[in-house]
Amino acid sequence: MIILGVDPGTATTGYGLLARDGQRVAAVGYGVVRTSSRDLPPVRLMRIYERLCDLMDAHAPDVLVTERLFFGTNETTAIAVGRTIGVILLAAAQRGLPWVEYSPPVVKQAVVGYGGAEKRQVQYMIRQILGLSEIPRPDDAADALAVAICHAHTMPPERHSAHRTGAPVRAPEEGKR
Repeated sequence: MIILGVDPGTATTGYGLLARDGQRVAAVGYGVVRTSSRDLPPVRLMRIYERLCDLMDAHAPDVLVTERLFFGTNETTAIAVGRTIGVILLAAAQRGLPWVEYSPPVVKQAVVGYGGAEKRQVQYMIRQILGLSEIPRPDDAADALAVAICHAHTMPPERHSAHRTGAPVRAPEEGKR
């Protein structure tokens, strides 16, 4: 199974591709899509969309996973990231790719074993779990790998054969595995 984790952002969208074989996970690739603040929002969204389409077409993932977005008071950031996740979901839906999202505490729990873990603890565990020589950079790529690891460790095998409809798959809620 190939899992595509994505950390959506307007300036930088992180991605991480994992291969899961039984209980074993391995990094297939990771990185970021960067856009320029000099470009208009539609151009930035098109660049993200095109790059994610390229990744999906090249690696044929079985599922797209993201972290559930939460913004306290920054409406501008929430709208921009919401637009980004929209174009990513469009790319996934066009390919019949199921989508799962996890809350930040669930991601931390699955990767570190503690839902209140700090970012550096999560990054350290990503490196350990995937046997990488260094912590993935930038942070957006590490965050995308973290959500992909969460999916690999959280979803029971029968959920991995979900229908390729593009419809969201409900992830287990916190404390319910």
